[in-house]
Amino acid sequence: QQSGLIYVDEMIVPETGIDDINEKKVEEYLTNIGQKEIDVPKEVLLKNINILKNGCLTLGGLLFFGKNPQQFRPAFCIKAVSFYGMDISDSEYRDSVDIVGTVPEMFNDAIGFFKRNLHYIQNNRNFNSTGELEIPQVVLEEILQNALTHRDYSKNSPIRILIFEDRVEIISPGSLPNSLTVENIRMGNSVVRNNLIVSYSSKLMYYRGIGSGILRALKYAPTLELIDDKQGELFKVILHRPKVGSSSPHEYSG
Repeated sequence: QQSGLIYVDEMIVPETGIDDINEKKVEEYLTNIGQKEIDVPKEVLLKNINILKNGCLTLGGLLFFGKNPQQFRPAFCIKAVSFYGMDISDSEYRDSVDIVGTVPEMFNDAIGFFKRNLHYIQNNRNFNSTGELEIPQVVLEEILQNALTHRDYSKNSPIRILIFEDRVEIISPGSLPNSLTVENIRMGNSVVRNNLIVSYSSKLMYYRGIGSGILRALKYAPTLELIDDKQGELFKVILHRPKVGSSSPHEYSG
């Protein structure tokens, strides 16, 4: 995998089959790539777009087009917890959920988790308006999408979202691949770990795949922390929450 000879997301998932595919999601994908009217047998079509291989779903196919991806890969989910305090050892929390489904579904549900557990700032808006998230939504979207797209799927563990009183942590399984460093990605460099997932993301999500996600997040949160933990085999992003009483998202320091 490190050498780029093996892509985990292109490997088959044993015990899966064509009946585990959500056809509506496939139709949406075909519409997006302008191929809905192709007249070929269904199994041939599914092979051509890398959802099916040797009668089984590929991992990428399962994660984007499966009826129930976690039935076969239960660890490939997002575990999200919102704590009252500032430490993961705290026994009390305000919200906790296992977010499951396809990659786009997990993305949308995780954004929903952020929206109900972070504060809103009025920023001179009308009193009756919802306001803006204390951490700009574009930052949360870019970091979360990177986590889902670039995590190491050879690691049988979930993505974690931890909300504390003073910060948000988004933790992805797997450290940065190959020779990629935190300094590299701060400059817009990227290495594709999951070719198939990146391809599907570019058609079904707002993912651009040109290494601009971190740059966009840094634009709105310039002091966010990026931690590449080689020993722990994980990648962590820390977003500091503004102090209580901050009146404008422009005061947000990342």
